[in-house]
Amino acid sequence: MVLSESSLEEILKYLEKSINNLAKESLGNLEIEGGFEGFENFLQSQFDIRLENMLVSKNSSIHHLESGMKNRVIQRKKKLIENILEKSR
Repeated sequence: MVLSESSLEEILKYLEKSINNLAKESLGNLEIEGGFEGFENFLQSQFDIRLENMLVSKNSSIHHLESGMKNRVIQRKKKLIENILEKSR
């Protein structure tokens, strides 16, 4: 199923809140293997997993997104992770 722009935006906004909350909870427990780099990898992995789960719930997948939508997802993910890491240092 092709996802609409507004549906993707809704998913990305939800993911930003979800990953920000996860980061806040995880920072108090930086026993994540790999230290700070492990923390970054953990957040990126969680973003990908949660994104795919949300897309599947809408009968879609990352593979079904148009290239422009994929690029937007990549840019938002990068910006989100960078902002979290900047606040964490």
